[in-house]
Amino acid sequence: MKKFLFNANATYFNFGLLFLRITVGASMIWFHGYGKISDPGRWKPLGENLDMIGINFLPEFWGFMAAFAEFFGAAFLILGLFTRISCLMLVFTMFIAFYGGYIEKDMNSYPLNLMLVFISIFIIGPGKFSLDAQINGFKK
Repeated sequence: MKKFLFNANATYFNFGLLFLRITVGASMIWFHGYGKISDPGRWKPLGENLDMIGINFLPEFWGFMAAFAEFFGAAFLILGLFTRISCLMLVFTMFIAFYGGYIEKDMNSYPLNLMLVFISIFIIGPGKFSLDAQINGFKK
């Protein structure tokens, strides 16, 4: 029993990554991505948030990209496909959400926490139970 509880082997690690990818990705799709990707009217106001870092051209495109990251990037994260690219898109989106709250003195740690989770997944990789690992071959 002791060996089962305290043996942190690669199987537990990879199942943990799979669980993290599925739960965080599904949360992003459900609570953020679907509403934005399915309503093009939200893209321009969403893209206008980039004004705070000096990007003030094509707000519809940037709003679409944020919605794309939150929906399709999260779906790719769940599948473990294009994981690191998806994480980069999600990190940038969460950075803008956090920075916008910081500027407006509406500090919310939720985007910061998600940004840190996506950075962690970017560093660690998708794990053994992912399409990336099946395509590229999994290396321990």
